[in-house]
Amino acid sequence: MAAIPVYRWRLAPEGLATRRQLRALDLRPGGQDVVAQLERPRRRRPPLVAYLYEIQRAKPVRPMTPAKWAALAKANTARRTCPECRTDAGYVIPPALGRCVSCAFPEEQRAA
Repeated sequence: MAAIPVYRWRLAPEGLATRRQLRALDLRPGGQDVVAQLERPRRRRPPLVAYLYEIQRAKPVRPMTPAKWAALAKANTARRTCPECRTDAGYVIPPALGRCVSCAFPEEQRAA
């Protein structure tokens, strides 16, 4: 594997972009290999690394199909449904609690 060029933060040449930058342009890497690497130095820690892709070789983002929209809606509903009381909490249930706030702290809900 050949070594790829490494650029300092904000000094990458024109025509290269990170995945996030490609997504903002409604593009995706489209199977191309990483062409360069971006490094942002940090104190007392290893640098942050971002991989760069050629914008010209990027492909358009695939559109969402009705089945994908349905699967996404189902997943979001599952994240809002409390496993204890089986109701839609109206918000994403925090993984740290594992249940809605009403079920996690019933004594505080009765006092209010």
